[in-house]
Amino acid sequence: MSANLTAKTPTAAPSGGKDKAGDSLLQLMLDGLRRNMRQYGMLIALGLIVVLFAVWTSGDLLLPRNVSNLVLQNSYILILAIGMMLVIIAGHIDLSVGSLTAFVGAAAAVLMVDHKMAWPLAVVLVLLLGAVAGAMQGYLIAYLGIPSFIVTLAGMLLFRGLTEIFLKGQTVGPFPDGLQTVANGFLPAVGPDTNYHNLTLLLGLALIAFVVYQEVRDRKRQQEFALDVLPAKLFALKLTALIAAVLTVTMLLASYNGAPVVLLILGVLVVGFGYVMRNAIIGRHVYAIGGNLPAAKLSGVKDRKVVFLVFLNMGMMAALAGLVFAARFNAASPKAGINFELEAIAASFIGGASMSGGVGTVLGAIIGGLVLGVLNNGMNLVGVGSDWQQVIKGLVLLAAVGFDVWNKRKVGS
Repeated sequence: MSANLTAKTPTAAPSGGKDKAGDSLLQLMLDGLRRNMRQYGMLIALGLIVVLFAVWTSGDLLLPRNVSNLVLQNSYILILAIGMMLVIIAGHIDLSVGSLTAFVGAAAAVLMVDHKMAWPLAVVLVLLLGAVAGAMQGYLIAYLGIPSFIVTLAGMLLFRGLTEIFLKGQTVGPFPDGLQTVANGFLPAVGPDTNYHNLTLLLGLALIAFVVYQEVRDRKRQQEFALDVLPAKLFALKLTALIAAVLTVTMLLASYNGAPVVLLILGVLVVGFGYVMRNAIIGRHVYAIGGNLPAAKLSGVKDRKVVFLVFLNMGMMAALAGLVFAARFNAASPKAGINFELEAIAASFIGGASMSGGVGTVLGAIIGGLVLGVLNNGMNLVGVGSDWQQVIKGLVLLAAVGFDVWNKRKVGS
């Protein structure tokens, strides 16, 4: 998948991206970073945070078991962050996703535990329930013109109250084994005994091939339109870093129980939504209405329909996150989902979204979520208290938004 974290078109370069004679690799790196600070800033920050806590925890952060737990512990936030990124790109906000996550978990518990409904059927019904909830909010925002902040704030209170009503103030569980496998299970072992999880190795190699293909294709497209591209040496370094990162994670997961099932779900979501936002008409329309709504209207973009669909999608993503969260903890709780909306919003902004809309990518949301996840996991490993954890995450969010403001002023000057 592409490592681009913004949707802005690069500026044209007379040089056509060719290396200048005498440029050192270090100088090329510095020049490339200056031109693409927003694009690579969070990737570099994530790498530095991983290295910091790997050293601070004497390597415990990168133990195979901990890497696997890191994926499982943050899966539902990453799912929410994908949906939230689309909402923010469109120029809106959704404060209801945490409460909707809890409400969907409660509805799933009532169907599966209290009424003994088959879990596949219950999953379909609660996903539809999330879509209906998102569609209701999207209609009020898109067609009645009520600000998204007000509508989703009301939704936050509404869904939290319905969760209490559904569960009658009690924790309900356990969930069926099949659903628990989706949230906590791993891909099955296949093939000969190699001391590694063979299926995970194959998936990792396939991902590396996809990353290389995507990066080379994007570079060729930019060159065809005479757009600025990374110098060849820096591009090769970027590819090497991406391959090394994917290979490292693959080997760590393959040396434990293999890739979690939920990681495969996340991969499908990232590839699917990434393709839609880069190549589909609806994706370009989301960027258009977030970047310049009057111009988008004049261009014939059906802004109301796009906003409606964005919130409908957010409802489905919240429902999926609610199922994963409830199944992971094997129970639905009235207190589930608290502050999930803040985590998803923070992940989006840390991952490159702009307060004014029109900027951001699906992969950026994942990177932002991983920054928060590694911070949480690393601070827990070194014994940082929950009070200081909140302070540090708040400062990270403030720094990310401050960087966005600084970058806009620099570009505009």
